[in-house]
Amino acid sequence: MELIYKSTRNSKETATASMAILKGLANEGGLFVPDQIPAFDVSLEELAKMDYQDVAYNVMKLMLTDFTEEELRHCINSAYDDKFDTKEIAPLVKKAGAYYLELFHGSTIAFKDMALSILPYLLTTSAKKNDVKNEIVILTATSGDTGKAALAGFADVPGTKIIVFYPKNGVSPIQEKQMVTQKGENTFVVGITGNFDDAQTGVKKMFSDVSLGEYLASKGYQFSSANSINIGRLVPQMVYYVYAYTRLVAAGDIKAGDKINVVVPTGNFGNILAAYYAKEMGLPINKFICASNENKVLFDFFASGTYDRNRDFILTTSPSMDILISSNLERLIYKIAGNDAAKNKELMKALTEKGVYTITDEMKNNLSEFYGNYANEAETSATIKKVYESDGYIMDTHTAVAATVFEKYTKETGDKTPTVIASTASPYKFTRSVMNSIDSAYDSQSDFELVDELNRISKVKIPQAIEDIRTAPVRHDTVCDKEEMLDVVKKFLGV
Repeated sequence: MELIYKSTRNSKETATASMAILKGLANEGGLFVPDQIPAFDVSLEELAKMDYQDVAYNVMKLMLTDFTEEELRHCINSAYDDKFDTKEIAPLVKKAGAYYLELFHGSTIAFKDMALSILPYLLTTSAKKNDVKNEIVILTATSGDTGKAALAGFADVPGTKIIVFYPKNGVSPIQEKQMVTQKGENTFVVGITGNFDDAQTGVKKMFSDVSLGEYLASKGYQFSSANSINIGRLVPQMVYYVYAYTRLVAAGDIKAGDKINVVVPTGNFGNILAAYYAKEMGLPINKFICASNENKVLFDFFASGTYDRNRDFILTTSPSMDILISSNLERLIYKIAGNDAAKNKELMKALTEKGVYTITDEMKNNLSEFYGNYANEAETSATIKKVYESDGYIMDTHTAVAATVFEKYTKETGDKTPTVIASTASPYKFTRSVMNSIDSAYDSQSDFELVDELNRISKVKIPQAIEDIRTAPVRHDTVCDKEEMLDVVKKFLGV
């Protein structure tokens, strides 16, 4: 049975999975959502006996129904190979009363690799399936990790170009170095004098500009997205929650059918939404614990039912979560509104025009599976130090936000449900913040001295991604104002 994707803002706009992947964003700024989420067609016990690649196939085949088995297995096997430094792809580590799902073993040491390793294969396969002759221009805004993972995935992929916008002063030094040293003749990286929301708004504006799309098509180009708004990002993220659950079954830590909780450090809402979709498919999840940093727009939303981006934007040590407009939340809003595209469109219009919307009490009741909380900078830092001292385990700042919120949740509720915490980045990606949390005396050392010290105290091998940028030359040094983003794109494309 073929799954159809619909726009969250226009129920008449539909697409196959491959067309939704190609387009990235629906018309009028809508997001593509499945018209239903099919149930697993193999048991959790069977999935527990499979490796990551086979679990991926058994999840993704249900969501990407116009891909043949041969096409889908080719995409999966090409993505989840020795680019990852561990055979498990996403290992589970039990520390400090929870199971840490390490999603950072890919080539750019952040969870974005889990989906962005496969997206280029899904996209190029989709282009062939739909007889697309235009060159595909991947247009992406990043708060730090998506950019590098997308650049690495699409570098020198035939028939594509990739343009990444990032906030010039809003990412970690390691994140920036990873992006600006990126190789590939088809890659282009731009720092903007603004924050992530400015970058994301500028990208969405270009996507929804019909006359721009027509002009680019006349020049042989079409836009697509590598952001988590693309369902080609979202579907692969469902896989690792299923994989984590079935590893717990395989280890005998839980029985198939037992419920778990999931804690996700949340910015653009794609990662936690993937867990929600996995539950809709049949994964027994009890609570979705949404962890925010000091940009706590999501915490306030779950507490009050009002989403309000009219507030100060705070730069934190967990920059990938420094977001006030959580794009993927729209998919959840559409769902709790009873899949009502007109109602959702009205709320999103209010967000664009006034920066705020309030859901109905009925919609709020549909959010009972979600719990929101946040961690301030001092709490995040203290958690890194505490878990290092108690368990010898060093986590990055984003994971520490999640671990802090997990502790708040258990104190508040007494819930003893086995819990998986999404560990979204290697501590090596945020070395200064991590090492300063352990001991402020480290602040006098250079970034790469800190890398070596982290290696010494953690006994975790320095990832190749870090070794590669020690001496790599800067290849991208373009900086523009947020109003100049379109001009920069046109110049890069030569149109």
